[in-house]
This record gives sequence, structure tokens and C-alpha cells, in this order.
Amino acid sequence: MPILSDLQDFEWIEPDDVPRPIVAFGAQMSDADGFELEPHCHKKGQMLLVQRGALSCEVEGGLWIVPPRSAIWIPGGALHAIRASGALEGYNAFVGAAMAGKLPKVCCAVSVTPLLRELLARAAHLPYFYEEDGANARLVAVLLDELAAAQVENLHLPMPSDPRLRKVVDEMMASPADRGSLKVWAQRAAMSERSLERLIHRETGMSFGRWRQQLGVVLAVKWLAAGASIQQVAGDLGYESVPSFVTMFRKALGTSPRRYMAERYSG
Repeated sequence: MPILSDLQDFEWIEPDDVPRPIVAFGAQMSDADGFELEPHCHKKGQMLLVQRGALSCEVEGGLWIVPPRSAIWIPGGALHAIRASGALEGYNAFVGAAMAGKLPKVCCAVSVTPLLRELLARAAHLPYFYEEDGANARLVAVLLDELAAAQVENLHLPMPSDPRLRKVVDEMMASPADRGSLKVWAQRAAMSERSLERLIHRETGMSFGRWRQQLGVVLAVKWLAAGASIQQVAGDLGYESVPSFVTMFRKALGTSPRRYMAERYSG
């Protein structure tokens, strides 16, 4: 498979119909803003690696942001929708159920090692119906080992299903700079503070404050990957100062926004 230059003109071949343990291809778009795949699923598991740009992927029960040098694993059968932003470049691999036993049973974002990136690049240049012995078999075996060993990243935002809470969440995502308190959001939802807090914990496993912080983390990663400055992101998230935003980001991901993105664009 050659690297695809325009996903919208790509003649899709359903990977579930290809009798190979891994079906992979590469893709690059100079401007992926507005590119969207509606909710769908595959029998095979799917690994999406982002080399440049950013993807957001909503799977039942959660939203994942995938920045450069990261990937998302979507188990077979999981209903998911994908949106892209910025100049996009990456790789996509579908893994047959018989080969996915060592891979996570749930959707997750993972970091990508240089070896995993190169293995996916090699796999993306194989024809769909490649020979399954010799060098190809060894390549697939090592690729699966690297996929299974990939480190999970904290880029997941649990999404509620309760209609009342989903309305609150949608408003918060549409206006992330709104720093209204729990009391303010409870009043908007015509609920008591205690009811809102209890409901969001039941639906997401997080407190109101923790969920809003995680929302800030995933949006920050998405915007930074699309080229926004740290100052812009801090302002768009409603922080009064850049240092307070940097402190939040460092606590959540273990490093500063500048270093986090530099590591993903180095080399």
C-alpha cells in the first residue's frame, strides 16, 4: 500500500474482508479540518497512530485525544467516531481477533516508540494480500509484540450517557473557558449540587472538579497539536495566568506543555 495523500478520495476496502492478521496503510492530508468518520465499527481491532496533527475519537463511554507520537487502540466491535484537525499524517492498522489476544480489551491511548512507528510504516507498504510466511510473518509478530507493550497514556475523558448530565457536559465542552462552579452548573441543569456531583461520579467515576480538569487536559493536547500557543490554550480554557495552566498540565501528564509537545515533534 502506498501512502495515501487524500483520505476523502480513498477507495475503501473493508479490512474485515481481508484474510490477513494485520491490514495497514498510511495516510497524510495537508488540511484535515472537517474530516470526520461517523460512528461505525469493525470486527477487527484498530490501531490509529498519529505522526502529525491530532485525532479525537469518541467511543461508547469516552472521548480520547490522540496527539503526535501517540496512538489509539480500538477493540474489535467497539462503535466509534473519528475527527481530525490540522495537517494529518499517520498510520492505521487493523488486527484480526485471533491475533489481538494480548492487546487491551478496552479502548485506550498509548505512546509510540520509534520501533513501533517503523514497524507500522513497513506494514503499511505491504500489499493487502501479502504472503503470510517468511519475513512478513516475522514483521507481523514483532509488530504485535510492540503493540501489546505500548504504554497507556492519560488522554481519556469519560463521557456520561444520562441525558441531563450529557447536556451539561456538551455545554462545558462548547464553552471550556466558562469556569462556573458546581453550584452554577447545577442551577443551569435544574439540579441540586449534591445530585449533580453524585450523578457525574456515577457516570464517569470522577468528581466534578476532576472531570473538568481532565476536559482541560484533553482539549489542551488537541489544540497544542493543531498549532495553538500555550498562551492561547490557557486563555481558551479560562485560566487567569499561563503558570496556573502549566501547573495543571504538569500535574496531569507529568511534564510541561512545551516539553510534552517538543518530545512529540523532535526529530
